[in-house]
Amino acid sequence: MTVDAMEQLYQQVILDHARRPHGRGDLPVEGAEGTGRSHQVNPTCGDEVTLEVRVDRSGATPVVTALRWEGQGCSISQASVSMLHDLVLGADLPAVDTVAATFRDLLGTRGAGLEDEDAEDLLGDATAFTGVGKFPARIKCALLGWVALTDALVLSGAREERS
Repeated sequence: MTVDAMEQLYQQVILDHARRPHGRGDLPVEGAEGTGRSHQVNPTCGDEVTLEVRVDRSGATPVVTALRWEGQGCSISQASVSMLHDLVLGADLPAVDTVAATFRDLLGTRGAGLEDEDAEDLLGDATAFTGVGKFPARIKCALLGWVALTDALVLSGAREERS
C-alpha cells in the first residue's frame, strides 16, 4: 500500500470514529464507589471532554469496568477518545498504562510510526494517529481524552496522583 493510500485509510478511520464515537453518551452517576470524572479543555482550540471511569478494585489488579464520555471538538480529539474507550474498557490498570504509553510514543514519532509491530497491533485503530505527530498543535487534541482518563483514574481512587 502506498503512503498516500495509507494516509487516506488512516484519515477515514479517524473520521469514522468521530462520526460514530464509541462510549459516548450519558455519564453514569458521579460519586459511585470507584468512579472518577474529569473535565478537560484544550485552551488552544477549545476542544472539551468530560470522561467518567469506573474501576473495580476488588481483585488483585484494578480493572476498568465502565467508561463513558461527552465532548465537543475536532475530529482528532473526538476520535481519539472513542478509540481510547475501545482500548481500555475491560483492561486492568497495567494494561491501560501500557496502551497509554504506547499511544504517546506513537505521537512522539513525528509521523514515522512505531518500529515495533506488536506495539502498533496493541493500538489497533489508534495507529491512525501516526500522522498527527507531524503537527505538534494537533497532538494536544489527540491526547485530551487520555489526560482526562489519567485524572479520572486518580479521582476514582484507583491510583495515586502522579507528579
